[in-house]
Amino acid sequence: MTGHRSFFLDEALDGYVQAHSPAVDDVQQSLIGATAALGPLARMQVAPDQAAFLAVLVAAVRPSFAVEVGTFTGFSSLAIARALPAVGRLLCCDVSTEWTDIARRHWAMAGVDDRIDLVVAPALETLRALPAEQHVDFAFLDADKTGYLAYYEELVPRLSPHALIAVDNVLWSGRVLDAGAEDADTVALRAFNDHVIADDRVTSVLLSVGDGVNLIRLA
Repeated sequence: MTGHRSFFLDEALDGYVQAHSPAVDDVQQSLIGATAALGPLARMQVAPDQAAFLAVLVAAVRPSFAVEVGTFTGFSSLAIARALPAVGRLLCCDVSTEWTDIARRHWAMAGVDDRIDLVVAPALETLRALPAEQHVDFAFLDADKTGYLAYYEELVPRLSPHALIAVDNVLWSGRVLDAGAEDADTVALRAFNDHVIADDRVTSVLLSVGDGVNLIRLA
């Protein structure tokens, strides 16, 4: 397991959550181990229960085209790709070849590499290069927090009527409420959450899943 969990859960309650969520399989366990070898960076990997949550959302939406901004070593993209319908495609955006090489190996192990298009480049450039007529049915944002608002603004005009956007780390271990926390990431996350709830193009709910997930759809 990753050791990463909702910051407000104690060990016992986290264990209960994991015990009542889908068990990790061999591919996921291999990916967890490969990510753990990166040291402290491994905490950027979503927890298994959060990956299962993403899979449930994707299975319900049945996207033809999904986007992930911030792939890291591929745990979330593996869950998303496995839940896609037969015709579905996932575009993964990341800037690290080192991390996404780990993802690629595990996508192949799981037999979902043919559903995923990985672009290693600044995500904003990748999103802006999408064809104007390309609709997005599902998006997961888990990248640089200062870029969230720009990614969101590129995605919202492209959303299909039934689309969902899931945005990770929006509680930031509670620092969004810490008046003394004025680092760039915390400030950006506060601004992002405020922007979304005030945006009349969408309706949203901020969930206490993992480190906080803002779940957004068109109004």
